[in-house]
Amino acid sequence: MTETATGKALPTGRTILVDPGGHGAYSTVGDAVLGAPDGACVSISAGTYAETLELLDRSLTLRAAAGAEVVLDGSGADVPVLRARGGVLALHGLTVRAGDAAAIQVENAELILSSCTVRAERGPGVAVRGPGPLSIKDVTITGAEHGLVLEGTSGVVENVTIGDIAADGVIVGLGADPVIRSCTVAGCGQRGFYIYQHARPVVENCRVSRTSQSGIAVAHRGAPVLRHLSVSDALGVGIDVGPHCGGTIEACDVTGTAEPAIRLAATATAKVVVGPSGAANGSGPLEGLLAELTGMVGLPGVKTEVRALVDEIQVNSWRAQAGLATGTLSHHLIFAGAPGTGKTTVARTYGKLLRELGVLPRGEFREVSRRDLVGQYIGHTAEKTAGVFEQALGGVLFIDEAYTLARQSGSGGDFGQEAIDTLVKLMEDHREEIAVIVAGYTVEMRQFLAANPGLSSRFAKTVEFEDYRPDELVGIIGRMVTAGDYELAPRSEPALAAYFGRISGEPGFGNARDARRLFESIRKEQSGRLRRLGRIPDAAELRRLTADDVLAAIESGQRF
Repeated sequence: MTETATGKALPTGRTILVDPGGHGAYSTVGDAVLGAPDGACVSISAGTYAETLELLDRSLTLRAAAGAEVVLDGSGADVPVLRARGGVLALHGLTVRAGDAAAIQVENAELILSSCTVRAERGPGVAVRGPGPLSIKDVTITGAEHGLVLEGTSGVVENVTIGDIAADGVIVGLGADPVIRSCTVAGCGQRGFYIYQHARPVVENCRVSRTSQSGIAVAHRGAPVLRHLSVSDALGVGIDVGPHCGGTIEACDVTGTAEPAIRLAATATAKVVVGPSGAANGSGPLEGLLAELTGMVGLPGVKTEVRALVDEIQVNSWRAQAGLATGTLSHHLIFAGAPGTGKTTVARTYGKLLRELGVLPRGEFREVSRRDLVGQYIGHTAEKTAGVFEQALGGVLFIDEAYTLARQSGSGGDFGQEAIDTLVKLMEDHREEIAVIVAGYTVEMRQFLAANPGLSSRFAKTVEFEDYRPDELVGIIGRMVTAGDYELAPRSEPALAAYFGRISGEPGFGNARDARRLFESIRKEQSGRLRRLGRIPDAAELRRLTADDVLAAIESGQRF
């Protein structure tokens, strides 16, 4: 008896033999299939069989005879080697070679595939469409355009090795919800896993490496559970979750990929949990926020500084719980660097981290500038500054371009100094109730600290934000593209990198702000191009940003 993926037994009361040289046996697999009753097992002797088979509503098992090496070779054909529609198809111990079509294609049928080797050239290795279920175990798939394609199906995929794939290693779509575990996907021309259109697979204990694009990409409202995965050596980001996609990313190790390691689109709802479930510092919102920080493009020094602050606060809390002495920690910071380097984004995340650590009750973020703090007459500034400060208690007060408050030479009547003096006192009086972050250019922030003798002592440290490298700005453009539900032509990247390399040394370089302006210009170029088509573009055209759109935006003569 052969057990199906649903647990039912596939009758094997009769065994049909295939042996070209054997007396009383069929000489071809096709003849045996035609002569076999439903529920039979076709036992195939060693040899290479240049055949393709199509089964319609059949329930059959094809099995290599004991110790036999059996090859079904359809490499010279332009149709699938094995195609099943309806019924049940079980394959054991076979090697399947395909040419211009799929090696194994199953539609609205139950598939059982074990201990097989599958190789294709231009089509998919194994493609399953329909409810299934399926059971694929101990299988190797190589050389295909797509390794494994599962659409609208359920079942289990286990201990499958997929490699040397021209495009995507595994595609899961159209609401499919299989469990995929202990698999290895390596050497893919596009993505290791592509999960799309409401697919909800559970992918666990798998290894993904050496992909030319993202290690794992989730799109079109996919919602997978990605658990205990290793993603490495991807030319794209490690795990890329698109707009309106959900699911869970739990305890995944992402190394050697493009930044960010994990990228979540602005409208994505996926939850990120880092570390082993239930560990003291390995799960929950805190690690999710740290993963969000890690997922930002660039900023390696900033990430290290913030993580060090979190570690210090956490250990201080544990010492207090153990009845040990603790030092006084200041949560006020200086963020120094050029505009567009992520200072505001990191400040927001820092506030949320302090909330999760129990340092701040709310962790809310309030951004202000000089005009919000400085009044128009003596005494007005102190009142105004105190009001803003009190409203921010329990959260983060972020003062952008704080150096504009410092009294300049010859400007003794500048009320900005009054705002600084008021802040110094309030920060000391309420140091456990608020985190004040002041931000601005590095040199100017030094002048700001000199404005009051007690100002510098109020801040725990200065965090330096470096300019983004050209390749990091290309990555930021990529995030904007994904968040906007667009697709960018891959050959655009060299032009973008060259552009950012050219403007990065110019005065007033805006880092991510320039990337945002360029992205908006690219969208405008696309809009103009589509309007000139004289028809309503299809969905693919509406998503596609071409290399010409990028070049036109760069060459438009505007200063982004």
